[in-house]
Amino acid sequence: MIFLKLFLTFFKIGAFTFGGGYAMLPLIQSEAINNGWLTMEQIIDFIAVSESTPGPFAINMATFVGTQMGRDAFGIFGGILGAICATLGVVMPSFIVILFVAKFYQKFKENKIVAGCLGGLKPAAIGLICAAVISIGKTVFFPDSVALSVITSYAFIFSALLFAVTLFLALKKKMNPILIIVISAVTGICAGYLGEYLGWL
Repeated sequence: MIFLKLFLTFFKIGAFTFGGGYAMLPLIQSEAINNGWLTMEQIIDFIAVSESTPGPFAINMATFVGTQMGRDAFGIFGGILGAICATLGVVMPSFIVILFVAKFYQKFKENKIVAGCLGGLKPAAIGLICAAVISIGKTVFFPDSVALSVITSYAFIFSALLFAVTLFLALKKKMNPILIIVISAVTGICAGYLGEYLGWL
């Protein structure tokens, strides 16, 4: 049953991922592709939509995937049920752990074992995020493997320029992330229409 599978899959992702939504990306990517739910290109689209909509990234991602899978199997009502199952699955482990931690944290916060566990989880979480960045970046910038024809393509040049400008605005100009998202979306839409009109895409 797709709904039970969605719940259990995202429960596993939520239970074994430390470091927030971005650290979940490698697991979501692995599970979605291995289960035949999504392609890498679709995952990237889901990431873009999840980042551009309100709410925590991991929850948005689970909701979108659940909606897509449920709708494919049982139509619009299946999409709603799939979204509920996937979302509950991904938040349930954190909810349970937070209840437990809130009860015992004051007692164990100075414990060396607890401090050691947290110290070990930090670099692991960063490693998971870096792995996701490399995997997604490879698909975005080099969808057809690294080749001169890809590097010199209009799509690659545009993506690279937009990435550089976005990074500059975020780090140097401290521009509001919402404004950056809106500008990037409008730029991408205009570039897509212009690219098709001129035959670049």
